[in-house]
Formats: sequence, C-alpha cells, structure tokens
Amino acid sequence: MDIFFQDPTDIPLPPEEVRIRGLTAEPWPDGRRVRVSLELTPFQNRPNGEIDIRNDQGEEVSSVSFIETIDPKMQFTMHLRIQETQGKFTVTATIFYPITDNAEKSSEDNSIQESLLLPDEIMVVDRSSLKFSIPSETVSKNS
Repeated sequence: MDIFFQDPTDIPLPPEEVRIRGLTAEPWPDGRRVRVSLELTPFQNRPNGEIDIRNDQGEEVSSVSFIETIDPKMQFTMHLRIQETQGKFTVTATIFYPITDNAEKSSEDNSIQESLLLPDEIMVVDRSSLKFSIPSETVSKNS
C-alpha cells in the first residue's frame, strides 16, 4: 500500500517562483493571542520566512521567524506584546531565500563555516499582508 501526502499535480517550484497561497489571522477569544495560518506553493528548496503583526500605529507587536521549513502549510500562535490589544492590526508574511557566494568567500577566507552561516543578502520571493481587528468586547470579557 502506497501513501501519498501531497497532491501529485502540485509541482514543486524553484525558489524564485515560490508564492504565498494563503494567509489568515484569527484572534483567540482571550484577545491576547492570534492564530496565523500560512500556506505556500510546493517548493524545491526549503524557504525561510518572517511573520509580523503591527498595530494601527505601525508598531511591531509580535513576530515569528522560520528557517528552511519542510511543510508548505504552517500555523503559529502569536502572542501580542502590548497591554491594550483591542483595535486594528496588520499581519505580514515575507518569504525569502539567503543568497551567498560561498565559493568566492571560501577562497578569500579559510573559514568555510563562517561563509555558510552569513548570507550576503536575501532574495525576497513573496510578501502578503492582511488586516484584522480585535473587538474591545472580546478583550473586556476575557480580562
């Protein structure tokens, strides 16, 4: 018996073609946490990513990073680092790959380990944002 966990018609894409398929933000009933779901297209190389939540004033109130994910579908529980959590927020997901020139660095510097750990720059392949609100009645009921 063979078991397949992925749609065979969904062809893994090279890094520059990886895209965000879905982004959702669902506040928990306590008004202090948000469940963020992210879905990517299938990929050939494991992507990195960052997700942040900003309040209406543009201040970052929560963030999470992932490195070389193996799964195109992810869920995160993000805790809001502010006292007053009611209001409007924006969640933004950024998907990227590191760009390194290991051959050039290793010939200039004998430290191969350092060249593998420090990318020269990143290639952002997709970014998506979504607005959501936490109503004041949610926060006051659960305080």
